[in-house]
Amino acid sequence: MTGPVLTDAQLKEFERLLKQRYRELREEIRQELLRSDNEQFIELAGRVHDPEEASLADLLVDLNLAAIDLHIKELREIDEALIRLYKGTYGICEDCDQPIGLDRLRANPTARRCIQCQEIYEKTHAGVSSPSL
Repeated sequence: MTGPVLTDAQLKEFERLLKQRYRELREEIRQELLRSDNEQFIELAGRVHDPEEASLADLLVDLNLAAIDLHIKELREIDEALIRLYKGTYGICEDCDQPIGLDRLRANPTARRCIQCQEIYEKTHAGVSSPSL
C-alpha cells in the first residue's frame, strides 16, 4: 500500500456522512415498521375476499419487508465502513490493498474495493446467491 489514502479532514467528512446516513436509515426503518403496522394493512387484510385480493395484500407486505431488508443491508455496510475507518483501512481496497478513488468513495462511501477489483468481483460472483424458496 502507498502512503496515506485520505486526509484527516476527508476521513472526518466520510465519518460524518456515514453516521448521517446511518441515522437516516434507522428512521426510515422505523417509519416502514410503523407503516407496516398501520391500519391500512389490517384493513386490507380484513377485506380480502378472493385469491387475487390476497395476492395484492401479500405483495404489499412483501414490498414493505423488502424495503426494510435493503435498509438493513445498507446499515451493515455502513457499520463495516465505520469499522474500517476506525481501524485505519478505510479507502483501501480489500482485494489489492491500493487506494480506492476519492470519486468512488464520494459516490459510494461504503465501497470496499477499487473500481477495477469491484468489476472483477462482480464478474466472478455474478448470480451467486443463497437458495431461497
